Amino acid sequence: MILEMKVPSPGESITEVEIAAWLVEDGDYVEKDQPIAEVDSDKATLELPAEESGIITLKAEEGDAVEVGAVVCLIDLDGKKPEGATTTSEVKEESKIVEKSVTSSVVEKTYASGTASPAAKKILNEKGIATSEVKGTGRDGRITKDDAVNATPSMGVPTGGLRNSERKKMSMLRRKVAQRLVAVKNETAMLTTFNEVDMKPIFDLRKEFKESFKEKHGVGLGFMSFFTLAVVRALKLYPDVNSMLDGDYKIMHDFQDISIAVSGPKGLMVPVIRNAENLTFRGVESEVKRLALRARDGQITVDEMTGGTFTITNGGVFGSMLSTPIINPPQSGILGMHNIVERPIAVNGEVVIRPIMFVALSYDHRVIDGRESVGFLVAVKEALENPIELLMDNNPKKALEL
Repeated sequence: MILEMKVPSPGESITEVEIAAWLVEDGDYVEKDQPIAEVDSDKATLELPAEESGIITLKAEEGDAVEVGAVVCLIDLDGKKPEGATTTSEVKEESKIVEKSVTSSVVEKTYASGTASPAAKKILNEKGIATSEVKGTGRDGRITKDDAVNATPSMGVPTGGLRNSERKKMSMLRRKVAQRLVAVKNETAMLTTFNEVDMKPIFDLRKEFKESFKEKHGVGLGFMSFFTLAVVRALKLYPDVNSMLDGDYKIMHDFQDISIAVSGPKGLMVPVIRNAENLTFRGVESEVKRLALRARDGQITVDEMTGGTFTITNGGVFGSMLSTPIINPPQSGILGMHNIVERPIAVNGEVVIRPIMFVALSYDHRVIDGRESVGFLVAVKEALENPIELLMDNNPKKALEL
């Protein structure tokens, strides 16, 4: 019996996917639920598992765009696993071992040819000349000290560095991201406003409560919960920042679904924390951890990355001091976090050293005016610099559920 495997729908509105990579080869025996391919949509990369066990026949090539519901492979259910047959991964591992063995043998046989003596190597390094540019006159072609002394660098010729290039087609996900980024720049009136935040109050809170918080809740007390709850508060004060355009209409939301940018194996992903206005510090940290792990493990779904009303992105984890984040359409605003650096600032007429973070709000000026954008960012700053009063109702232990 032959089973036709068809492309499942990765999510609403997706009609086409691309075969990013086959994880098996034509004619392989596959087990039920074994991942056989990675498929890209314009929103995510997903694994395609075998529906049954049997011999597989591929019906699409890597890089092919196929419609949802199209047949991509056949599985012969009557096909039996050959006795003594190894899996694809085992074959690849054996190939690596053989290749390494062959390579080692070649190296041993040609070791002397083109090899510089220690003294010659030192001289060539000082001259910036690669051993491949020098013809050795020693035994078996070995480069002697005299060869190195007499060697002269070639003018305008590469000196032994690698000069390989690779042409590789971008995934459908990456191409879609590129299109969306260009569209945002071309189709929105995007502006960015900046401010700085004194992070000392949050540092003090985390120092006092992070151990007991983790011990009780099983998650760390990070910065994302403070920023998420500060954003929720600011969105309630400035609802235009939580709205979006739909043609000639502006859609206003009475909920805060906060998209958070996280790094995954296929690049940046933006899962959504639903109804963040109803979450506590523990709730936010638990959800951030859950979504980050799912993104890291490639388990994030399209539904988990759609429908946000505002985005937070943290370039500071990679060392960014200041940047202009690009709006995540159809949203109208995005908050960029950055690294925290000790800087001298004036406090009550005195210069003190404080941990400072620069923050940036990019917004669509068609929807959000300057007063709302600046007011929103100032509200975020106020909440982060006075979290006990504005985010914890003057009771940190109760807010942290300790």
